[in-house]
Amino acid sequence: QVGGFSWEDCGEGRDPVVLQSLSVAPDPISIPGSLRVSASVKSSEALVSPLKLVLLVEKALGDLWIQLPCVDQLGSCTYDDICTMLDNIIPPGTTCPEPLLTYGIPCHCPFKSGSYSLPASDFDLPDVELPAWMTNGNYRVRATVGRGKEELACIKLAFSLQSQ
Repeated sequence: QVGGFSWEDCGEGRDPVVLQSLSVAPDPISIPGSLRVSASVKSSEALVSPLKLVLLVEKALGDLWIQLPCVDQLGSCTYDDICTMLDNIIPPGTTCPEPLLTYGIPCHCPFKSGSYSLPASDFDLPDVELPAWMTNGNYRVRATVGRGKEELACIKLAFSLQSQ
């Protein structure tokens, strides 16, 4: 489905981390703007550093899907440890930002096993200077999280972006 939000857990039930539900509004996503997200995730094992994140980002050009390169940490990038990235964004020892704090969702590694649920919550998307190739359009993203050779989670997203 092009031009609509959709998601899929591509771990085929074998990965320890499973995305059980996800909804995002509005559709298309507007930058800047407000994003309403609800989600639930279940993890059968604790997630500890280092957690590697591999993103494959594609943009629709007519009927073709073009893989976007990794430029300035945006696009189809591999991040060696998202735990370190989280620590840089939210220094350890500081409280997690809302609404994560209210719903007891951690924002630092290690993430304990169990179920995490985020009821519909609003997030502000700031007016960021996106490169021209990452503005309006339809996108597909495949995100895999792993440690060593083990895949821990796999999620596929499809969405539309509309920037002012």
